[in-house]
Amino acid sequence: MNEMEDRWLSITEICKYLGVSNDTVYKWIDKHGMPAHRMGRLWKFKKDEVDAWVKAGGAAEPVETDKKRKE
Repeated sequence: MNEMEDRWLSITEICKYLGVSNDTVYKWIDKHGMPAHRMGRLWKFKKDEVDAWVKAGGAAEPVETDKKRKE
């Protein structure tokens, strides 16, 4: 793999790559376990980790269960 392809991506770059806003990415990190690494005060991402997370359904909204609907 090319070294440049395996570099750490910034929040701006991962948002552009996925076509979503910063707020969406921060929500996915917090609520959906999006693979991200904190470096000081910055978040960094590996494209292949994010791709695998998306393919596994990580960005999908949680499915409402029957129990939750009845309450």
